[in-house]
Amino acid sequence: MKKLLRSDGVQAFLGWVLGTYLRIVLRTVRWRHENVACVEPVLSDQETGAIALFWHGRIPLCLATAPQWWRKRTRCLVSPSADGEFIAQALSMSGFPAIRVSSAKKGDSAKARQAVAAIREATTWVAGGGALVVTPDGPRGPNEVIQAGALQIARRSGQPVFLMGIAANPAWQLEDTWDRVMFAAPFGRGAVVWEGPLHVPPDAGEAEIAALIENWSARLSAATRRAEALVGRAPAPH
Repeated sequence: MKKLLRSDGVQAFLGWVLGTYLRIVLRTVRWRHENVACVEPVLSDQETGAIALFWHGRIPLCLATAPQWWRKRTRCLVSPSADGEFIAQALSMSGFPAIRVSSAKKGDSAKARQAVAAIREATTWVAGGGALVVTPDGPRGPNEVIQAGALQIARRSGQPVFLMGIAANPAWQLEDTWDRVMFAAPFGRGAVVWEGPLHVPPDAGEAEIAALIENWSARLSAATRRAEALVGRAPAPH
């Protein structure tokens, strides 16, 4: 079964299904944006790059931010796993090609080299004025905890980071998945809460990166809870 799910044909079909759903959600949900003006300067400046973060469990809602990021050259950081493959195909359908990267397990030198190459590609992309959208707690979690990769890209590129809290109501939230993934019902209400720009100092060491991870994780979760409040949705326990 696992081999079948990872076949090219099945992955292409799953990508088409998810991509179609993403566009239905974008077009039928009444989206409200709070503090979107904070990102306007980088959207209007093609020389300045940007890194945008939202939680992995809100991937089915992510095209709520497409009207903003369509204004820039934008790519997404996506895992090279089987799940990541159809997600990458779905996002590509809407004009957001992927850079494929994953965190390497200790001792896996081949994956470590691939991860380093992908981070280098992402850093070059952002430093050159492109936007990069990242789910910083993916692909394996823990839920709503930022991993260091996104901050390393921000530190090396010198470009700003924006947080995007996303929610919809009515919506189905799957409590048995590690990221409590949320699927919006068509014709409901949605909200995106923006925060930024945030920066990682170029000389930030491990301790400062760790402090920023804790602070930014709390702020992104707060933006997500604010988005839930705006659509009248009681937050699930985290």
